[in-house]
Amino acid sequence: MNRVIFNTILISCLILGACKKKQPPPPQEVPVNLIKVKEQKVLYYDQYPSTTAALSQVNLLPEVQGAITGIFFTEGGLVSKGQKLYEIDERIYKANYDAAVANLRVSEGTLTQSQQDADRYEYLNKYNAVAKQQYDHAMITLENSKNQVKSSEQAVKSAKTNLNYATVYAPFNGTIGFSQVKLGNVVSVGSTILNTISTDDPMAVDFIINEKQLPSFEKLQNTKDQLRDSLFTFLLPDNTLYPATGKISVIDRAVDSQTGSIRVRLVFSNPKHILRVGMSGVVRVHNQDTQPQLVLPNKAVVEQMGEYFVFVAKDSLVNNPKAGADSAKNKSKALMARQKKVVVGQTIGPNVVIKSGINAGDRIVVDGLQSLHDGSKIAASNKKGGFVRR
Repeated sequence: MNRVIFNTILISCLILGACKKKQPPPPQEVPVNLIKVKEQKVLYYDQYPSTTAALSQVNLLPEVQGAITGIFFTEGGLVSKGQKLYEIDERIYKANYDAAVANLRVSEGTLTQSQQDADRYEYLNKYNAVAKQQYDHAMITLENSKNQVKSSEQAVKSAKTNLNYATVYAPFNGTIGFSQVKLGNVVSVGSTILNTISTDDPMAVDFIINEKQLPSFEKLQNTKDQLRDSLFTFLLPDNTLYPATGKISVIDRAVDSQTGSIRVRLVFSNPKHILRVGMSGVVRVHNQDTQPQLVLPNKAVVEQMGEYFVFVAKDSLVNNPKAGADSAKNKSKALMARQKKVVVGQTIGPNVVIKSGINAGDRIVVDGLQSLHDGSKIAASNKKGGFVRR
């Protein structure tokens, strides 16, 4: 009997222990640092990948055929307009020119003789002292001699042109590249590239913009304000800033219908020849928006599948586990992290412009984001935060 009573009491205790659920511990507050968002004026640049280009560039092609007999420049150096660059074997062209000059002299002599005969027959014809046929033949011979002289003169000009083409001159001031031919190479008319010359001061810088940006760039192009030139700067391939500023030279005539983009060309002075054709860099366009904007440190923004979020600290009422269910004080204040979707703008050093999603005065979590989710309880471990304006 006693054993039955003991078992009954033991089972009752076990049932009571199983029915009494163990309360989970309250969630721990995550220590974070907060920053209060303020509106401020910011200086930043829209950036565009770009490539340098020559305003004028030409491939040197021979106008006559022959072997290269002279090269008169330093590869990669500066050349002046009219400077002698190449010489093609001119012996055959000099001989042709001399022959053309000799033929011209013969033609001129024949013309003199024909003119004398024509004058004589014309005098005799006045007195009917010569046959009409002889007179007509003399006039025709004179006319043929005049035409022969004209033909010989054109032959001399053609021979002289070919002789001149045997020497290749620089068409403008610029920089010349590596020679594509060496001494003794035989070049062909219009097909053998001798070299390439390009202008280098000023230098063009080309970049692509979206067609939606076209009106603002056209406005910049037409602005007469002297300060517009300072809107355009150029970052060299090593990310250093080129010392001169540029200005819009040309906006292309048409938008690419496939990409919805259009090319813009800037020009930069290049007296020290720092810029070279084909360099890759970044064009920076000074943003003209003077309205105050919201700026946050980059580390406060979380990217998820192409969308951007921040955690905003909010004061909330939560259940107080220390108070009974019937207590009037079963609610207590707590600081909680609420996830907000934002639209980001230009990156400015370690900071980023926030276009929408939060308001001035919001408190934003800047540290400890890895341990947060929407609704996490947080504890601000820092004093009033801020960031350095760039």
